[in-house]
Amino acid sequence: MIHEKMPDSKSSCKTSSCGSGKSAAIQRNEELTKAALSKIKFKILVMSGKGGVGKSSVACNLAVALSNRGFKTGLMDVDVHGPSVAKIMGMKGLLDATEDRMLIPMAFGDNLKIVSMQSLLPHEDQAIIWRGPAKGSMIQQFIGSVKWDNLDFLIIDAPPGTGDEPLTVIQTVTDAKAVIVTTPQDVALSDVRKSINFCKTVKMDVIGLVENMGPFDCPHCAKQIALFNNAGAEKTAAEMGIDFLGYVPFDIQVGQSCDAGLPIASTHMDSPFMKAFDLIVSKIVEDLGVKK
Repeated sequence: MIHEKMPDSKSSCKTSSCGSGKSAAIQRNEELTKAALSKIKFKILVMSGKGGVGKSSVACNLAVALSNRGFKTGLMDVDVHGPSVAKIMGMKGLLDATEDRMLIPMAFGDNLKIVSMQSLLPHEDQAIIWRGPAKGSMIQQFIGSVKWDNLDFLIIDAPPGTGDEPLTVIQTVTDAKAVIVTTPQDVALSDVRKSINFCKTVKMDVIGLVENMGPFDCPHCAKQIALFNNAGAEKTAAEMGIDFLGYVPFDIQVGQSCDAGLPIASTHMDSPFMKAFDLIVSKIVEDLGVKK
């Protein structure tokens, strides 16, 4: 039997992640991440305090709307447990890779590229059962392993809350700015205040707050209907000292478009939702000082 010589403590620390040392794999991933992100002008992390407020549909429609304006845009879904971007955007199959093992995003039109955690799984309904450290490591590797090339915008759809995934994204994409999505109901606004305080704690700039599923006109009598308390998000934004980007009305076509794999920004540009949403996109572009 051949016994391998064990390295001494000094030499092992040079190649492991203990103390201040980093493994070669970690260093390479950090270099790849830095190189990939350096080609992207603006990074926007779309967040929410809780699930069910339409965060992913807002992220997808934001990416499509920016690409419709001629901006080179990327859309990344880093939700490990519940990725939904692939379904909303009609992505099928696994991602291809370059010879040097960089992931090739899927194209959506001429100006939009997409990657999702879902497109790394061989089975659509496969469950991911990971603890925090494993998720953080996977997200860091995922961000650094995509061949984006030059982009004007990268829209990152993070899972709801203030846990491991958004924290890992913020630590990896250090110049990202947040767009926070909420609905007008009190329980959502309570959670969104936590998201705003989270951003302040980690010193991430907040572009503003978007109210989803706002009042809409009845298709029969044209009377305005509010599913939840009105103006709650605008009041919360003012109290928390961030910009209110606007509200978009509840629109059944949003859900129908997402289920069909074609977000409403690519199918119903004249809808009440998109007319309101387009104003929000204009505010984001203006606030960032983007020039085309």
